[in-house]
Parts: sequence; C-alpha cells; structure tokens
Amino acid sequence: MNAQTNSRNIIHVDMDAFFAAVEQRDNPSLKGKPVIVGGRPDSRGVVATSSYEARRFGIHSAMPINEAWRRCPHGVFLPVNMAKYQEVSKQIHTIFLDYTPLVEPLSLDEAFLDVTGSTKLFGSAEKIACALKKRIRQQLNLTASVGVAGNKFLAKLASDLEKPDGFVIIDPNKVQQFLDPLSVTRIWGVGRKTAEQLFEINIHTIKDLRSLDEKTLNGLFGVLGRRLYELARGIDNRPVESISQAKSIGREITFEEDIANRESLETVLLKLALDVARRLRRKQLKARTITLKIRYPDFRTFSRSRTLAEAIDLDDIIYRQSLTLLSEIPLKSPVRLLGITLSNFISQEVVQPSLFEESQNREKEVLTRVIDEVNEKFGKDIVTRARLLKNRL
Repeated sequence: MNAQTNSRNIIHVDMDAFFAAVEQRDNPSLKGKPVIVGGRPDSRGVVATSSYEARRFGIHSAMPINEAWRRCPHGVFLPVNMAKYQEVSKQIHTIFLDYTPLVEPLSLDEAFLDVTGSTKLFGSAEKIACALKKRIRQQLNLTASVGVAGNKFLAKLASDLEKPDGFVIIDPNKVQQFLDPLSVTRIWGVGRKTAEQLFEINIHTIKDLRSLDEKTLNGLFGVLGRRLYELARGIDNRPVESISQAKSIGREITFEEDIANRESLETVLLKLALDVARRLRRKQLKARTITLKIRYPDFRTFSRSRTLAEAIDLDDIIYRQSLTLLSEIPLKSPVRLLGITLSNFISQEVVQPSLFEESQNREKEVLTRVIDEVNEKFGKDIVTRARLLKNRL
C-alpha cells in the first residue's frame, strides 16, 4: 500500500483566526491590534480565538481569559458573537457548494472538499483552491489557508503549514519527500503523551517513524499503532462525507473482561458520549435520537432509544440522556458490550434555539468548541474529564 492508493483531489480550507478576523473586518479600528475573543478580562471564560497580533504574546485557544489579560493587558477583549460567526460560516459554505456537493465541515471555520468529480468542469484542484481563496477574500474580506492533496490527512496538514493566508499543494508523486522532514507532532493523533513516548525512543521526524514496523507500533500504541504506520506513509483512505450522507453516528466498546459494576459502566458511558458528541459537532450536526445498546456475555442484546423535542450536540446532555436509558435496562449479569448511537440529525445551521436555551447553553457551547479545537490540534483527549483520567479505556 502506498500514498497514492485511492488518491482523490481533496481540499482543506481553514479560515485564519476566524472569530477575531470577523471582528477586525467588521470594526476596522481593530486592524493590527491584538484581539482576544472569549470574554471580558475579569471573566472566568477561556480564549475562543485570538488574532495573530495577540498570538505574538503567547495567547492561544483554551487559555483562561485572565491569563491572556496578564500576558497582553493592552489587548482588545471581546465576547463571543456566535450568531454572527455562524452566519459568516454559512456564507463560506455556500461558496464551497458552488464547486462540489462533497463538503465535510469540521467546525465553523474549516472543511474538507472532495473535488475529484469537479475538475472536468472547473479545472484542476489547484485552480479550484485558488478560486475558493479568491472568492472568500473578495466576497467576505477574510483570508483562508488552503491545502490540496490526495487525501484528507495530507490536505489538512498542508493547510496548516503556511498560515495565515497559506496555500500548499502536495504533489502526489512526492508525498514521502514532503512528509519525511516534518516532526511527528504534525501527525493526527500524536498529542503530548504520544510525542513524549516517541521522543523517548529517539523518534522525532516522520522519517524516523517510518523506521518502525507496524508490529512494533501496535505493541507501543495499540490500535493507534496502525494509524501511525499508515499516516507516516501518507496513507488515509477516509472519504469526505457531506452532511446529507451521515445517517447515524455511534461508538461501542467490547470489553476484554465483562463489567458488572455500574459505576464503571457509567464511566465508559461518559467516554462514549464525549466521543460521539465530538464527531457530531465535527459534522456541524445536532441529533434528536439517542440509542443505548448493551450486550451480555451470552450475546443477548438490548437497546433503548429516546427521541428528544430539541436537537442536541453537547456532551453533558448526551451523557445524562444515556444514563437515563441505562437505568431503564435491568443489569442482571455483567456487560460484554456498551454503545451509544446518535441519529435523526438536523444541521446546526437550521437549529433555532430559544432564548432560554441560548442563555443556558451559550457558555457551554463556546467552551466545548474550544476544547474540540484543542483536541483536534494537539491530539484526541488532550483535554478531557477528570473522571476519565482515572479510568483510561
């Protein structure tokens, strides 16, 4: 298998300092100033996004607002205006759809586009990417960093290399040449802990990582080992999935040893809820139906479902509903398998929250988005619940 297997024409678009850039665009007096979006300096919030001028002071997403103020007391601190950012995101998405229906949003400010079937109409993937950047700049007065490659991993990696206003194309015939000099921390899934493990065995670059065979990586990192083996070779066969293609999102775990303790099951349930909720938000969806599934050692399988009046995507709500469903199933024997599935989707763009919901959930939504971005950039679960740190799966 090599990097050219099932090669597609994939574009990854990542808006530069999105929230802050929108604020600077709408208020020209903020141009060139360190803008920190997240709340007042005396609030207990965290940084959602900071402008590149603010980043020179070491300010980054998920940093406590009071720490950002300590580092940059002369910065401009603004509240999160989610409604405005969602509207701009919708305008960007409309531009994407002019070139392909295969658009997979990861968040308000980034998305994958599969333009494999669009090149006959619009020209090469490079030309399409140029057109996207040009239209975003001309129509919305914003800049985007764009990566073009044969798969999602490479395209996302490329878009991150020359921010802001970056444009990087990875030649399908020079994938390994491109990857080898890069740090292993550039690989999806290599967070701080995994990086430390690799550094301890003198693995620093992607070329170094390729020196380890798949068996060795599996022994060191379990299921992540195979993923590292493939990504070090530029292999990623995941398709771009548009919102309309997603029917359900779920995850289940089969235990090495059957679990009878309810508290342990609830901890596993928390892990599952966080995982499916994160995937739901990556697709910019909300779900109305939650299904819980359990399987006993004799393979008897039970499920319980609940359809809610309002669509949801927050970790805590999904977890609480899952706990309620678990309480409805009599645990007469140890459990072999536990799973959560979300379905009955609604796009976040068409959800109209009530004023009560907006006031209750706005801070949670902002914090959740920031945590998602940190985990996406630095590795899954780099920020997680204290309960899960004591009960790693």
